Amino acid sequence: MYFSKHNIFSKIKDSENYFIVNSLTGNADILSPSDAEKVNDLRNHGVLDDPALIGDLMEKGYLTDEAEERKLYRSKYLDFLDNRDEDEIQLFFVPNYSCNFACSYCYQDEYAPAKGWLTSEIIDSFFDYIQQEFAGRRKYITVFGGEPLLNSPGQKENITHLIKKANAACLEVCFVTNGYTLVEYMDILKQGVIREVQITMDGTALVHNARRFLKGGSGTFDKIVEGVDNCLANHITVNLRMVIDRENIENLPELAQFAIDKKWTSNTFFKTQIGRNYELHHCQSSVDKLYSRISLYEKLYELTQSYPHILEFYKPAYSISKFLAENGSLPDPLFDSCPACKTEWAFDYTGKIYSCTATVGKADESLGTFYPHVSTTLEMISQWESRDVTTIPECKTCSVQLACGGGCGSVAKNKNGSVCSPDCRPVTELLELGFAAYFKE
Repeated sequence: MYFSKHNIFSKIKDSENYFIVNSLTGNADILSPSDAEKVNDLRNHGVLDDPALIGDLMEKGYLTDEAEERKLYRSKYLDFLDNRDEDEIQLFFVPNYSCNFACSYCYQDEYAPAKGWLTSEIIDSFFDYIQQEFAGRRKYITVFGGEPLLNSPGQKENITHLIKKANAACLEVCFVTNGYTLVEYMDILKQGVIREVQITMDGTALVHNARRFLKGGSGTFDKIVEGVDNCLANHITVNLRMVIDRENIENLPELAQFAIDKKWTSNTFFKTQIGRNYELHHCQSSVDKLYSRISLYEKLYELTQSYPHILEFYKPAYSISKFLAENGSLPDPLFDSCPACKTEWAFDYTGKIYSCTATVGKADESLGTFYPHVSTTLEMISQWESRDVTTIPECKTCSVQLACGGGCGSVAKNKNGSVCSPDCRPVTELLELGFAAYFKE
């Protein structure tokens, strides 16, 4: 018997207790200091003189037979592949890279302006391609940008045509928008089956307007609030996203209270997410304002302890901690956290195909075309398709691999030069915070 290599064992923040988690067997426990000391002796010296504790550890797979663990790992991996093959595919479509905003942290300024413009013929070709390439698969479309809901007659005509094609194909549509023109687009949106509209709001009026403003410099907060209200009134789900860095994080309690006072948080059509401002494509002008993944969650933990009403607006995941707290069980083992070329693809109005939203628009990342003719680069696609923790050398011996999943393939490629390399997540440190936040006993 040996101490499972999939055990994650550490001390809970602000507590004398410890936790042990095993994503392969699906078990998680809080340990007293005395039991934790015994487990630590077992880890470091292979010694444990406590029959009752040994029995508990064996029953839950923390202490196991190595051959049996390999067998279970293989079985769970095959289940993961089967489930992913049946999973829903998200198909991103970019109608333009232009935008009416001049956000202070926009990364698309590195892109050379793409030539041409969207036509109904290109939209038709996109639908022809996805209906043939992903026939028999559950799927939905997310319209992305740039800003996809620009307030112009031509753009409205194209979005109307796209929604009609989606209706004919019985596909739901999401929109990722800055939210400024939602009121003007409401009649068009109501023609489709809209799964959700993702809108970015970086704080209350003063903070938001200093970060997300029109190209002429005017503020955008009030019109976005009006758009959120319109969506909710029309039973269109709003996914409100706050992009956080050191310049605006202290405003999170105030934004949370604003949403609560607006009764957004009690609306079943309202949900939220936090986005970390980070270096995906190129260095920000002020790198010192960025948080690392763990430093962001440390700050969120601190803020939610001081301002617990934030949790009514947003509950941090802390890796798998939130899932465990809300479901009473761990999620299935995560053998791959990168959906690119598996359950996510991206397409743009120039007719190009990409792996995901992190690569779309980068000419050297194109995987082929759907217009004016169909072509694909099978070797590049294969690299994305094969990426998971079983093919990333660094992941194979990592105890947190099944909670991390190898991270983002695009970030890994930018950082290491290879898709098949890790984008490591601070899983243990996040769990230390998560157990402290969600498990008081």
